[in-house]
Amino acid sequence: MPKKKSIKGSANEFKAETDKILAFLTASAGLGDEHVSWCHDLAIIRLYRAFESLMLDALVGALNNDTSTLSSRTGFTFPKHLTDEVCRFLVTGRGYFDFKGRDGLIRALKQYLPDAHYLITVVSKQGYRDSLDLLTAARNYAAHESQQSKAAFKKATGQNRVGAAGSWLKRQNRFGKIADKLKAMADEIHAAAPY
Repeated sequence: MPKKKSIKGSANEFKAETDKILAFLTASAGLGDEHVSWCHDLAIIRLYRAFESLMLDALVGALNNDTSTLSSRTGFTFPKHLTDEVCRFLVTGRGYFDFKGRDGLIRALKQYLPDAHYLITVVSKQGYRDSLDLLTAARNYAAHESQQSKAAFKKATGQNRVGAAGSWLKRQNRFGKIADKLKAMADEIHAAAPY
């Protein structure tokens, strides 16, 4: 029998990567103000990348662990055992996994999983809404600094005037609060995943 993908392992990897990012920020504390802001810009990009990887792994794992989830959403019957690679291809095709904010992530998950699936239930929790929206908006603003990304960042923060994403994130432990919420989400996914 083929080996099942470990969503629990992916959740642990995400938490470990998040801890490395937090350690990087702690080490940057002695730098000048502008450099600390740049470190926070890099940190949010890396946190987003790690979270995006967790979500893709969790979705691929959900399909790999139980293809009936995909069958219930699509109406097609799939073989009982699909490899990780086949499941990943079903999700990404020849592209990559992408979503726009929390609502976009939920829509992406619902393309493949039934509404009552634990992954959708966890991601949909109201307590994670702000952190997911801030993660995406801050990452886009840090990476692009376009007018569109700045407007989305202002909306996510609820502030009319914002500097750089890193400048906002370094104040009041904002980055740490986002990271802690995402680690809590990873803990819930870990607890709910069968493997």
